[in-house]
Amino acid sequence: MISLPDALNWIARVFGEPEGRITIDTPSSSIKGWDSLGTLMLIADLDEKFGIQLDEGEMYALKTVGDIIGILERQGALLVAA
Repeated sequence: MISLPDALNWIARVFGEPEGRITIDTPSSSIKGWDSLGTLMLIADLDEKFGIQLDEGEMYALKTVGDIIGILERQGALLVAA
């Protein structure tokens, strides 16, 4: 499991962004590395680190960092603070 701040930093690293630059509301269009190759790297990392596999529909539905966070949350990989 991963905390929200760690998840945001992980997503930043996947897309080659400085840690702390992205938030849940950051759209894919404002992240230079969120292109087809970046999406493939994200999908590979989701599988490798969290055992989460996305189908094609889920992959194309990713439009914001919050969408990625939502997947982590739904799959039980996001540590929710009490």
